[in-house]
Amino acid sequence: MEGSNLTAVTEFILLGLSTRPELQVPLFLLFLMVYLMILLGNLLIVLLIIVNTFLHTPMYFFLTNLSIIEVCYTTCVFPQMFAHFFAERKSISYSCCVTQVYSFLSFGIAECYILSVMAYDRYVAIRDPLRYSATMNKNVCLRLVTGSWMGGFVASLVATVETFKLSFCRDNLINHFLCEMPALFRISCTDTSQAELVSQIICIFTLLSPVIFITFSYIHIINIVLRIRSAQGRRKAFSTCSSHLLVVILFFVTVMSLYMRPKSLYSPDDKIITVFYVAFTPTLNPLIYSLRNKEVKIALRKLLIKTRDT
Repeated sequence: MEGSNLTAVTEFILLGLSTRPELQVPLFLLFLMVYLMILLGNLLIVLLIIVNTFLHTPMYFFLTNLSIIEVCYTTCVFPQMFAHFFAERKSISYSCCVTQVYSFLSFGIAECYILSVMAYDRYVAIRDPLRYSATMNKNVCLRLVTGSWMGGFVASLVATVETFKLSFCRDNLINHFLCEMPALFRISCTDTSQAELVSQIICIFTLLSPVIFITFSYIHIINIVLRIRSAQGRRKAFSTCSSHLLVVILFFVTVMSLYMRPKSLYSPDDKIITVFYVAFTPTLNPLIYSLRNKEVKIALRKLLIKTRDT
């Protein structure tokens, strides 16, 4: 019986953001605009960093990786969402659901680690600016980025395997617009305690640990900045960190509010939280890093002048 239950579900039905037919076209247009902004904003940042040699620094190398990650993990979600806005039967095959969970978690966890690396980079830059280039050399940067990506791939593999050990019997209706772990826990017809335990342990290493590391990094940064005598020096030091700190707060608060809680507290409204970190945080990041960053604005101005002249 248990074996048949495990193979009974060959697909899932995603109920989407709304079941009201009159909202499908407006929602499609809204999220199409959001997705295009994510693609254009993040890819523009990558382009600006590649073509401007004065942006070839560790900070912008990490920012390039962050932008690539955000393009990847939103692309795990939006194309399928767009298709389902106009589909009568919003189904996703079992194998595609597994792939989406794994891919989404991989890029999401990699982003957590990249944000931690960026906090460490800012700490090193402010603590010892004269030795910054030697400390954050090319090999160190490559190792930190490689570790971030590999950490995402490995942790998500463990989480995905544990999630799909569960039996879903014949309950294949997911009140969500994507296959996501908390939503799958909610519809499982078997005991999810082991999968939830594994999920919480992974969250400790991929969410809580980065948050603690980033918090301590910024405590040290603030202590260092407050010892700078000139007001201009303090303002410049804070300006290099404020953008990153804003991104961290927006991302981690929303993700932790969903993943670091027990199954009993899951709600159908959780998909609204997911919308925030899937759609709006990646949309805001390019704006935050460009509007609050003098070097990126200079690079963008140079690109616009070059484009106009040609």
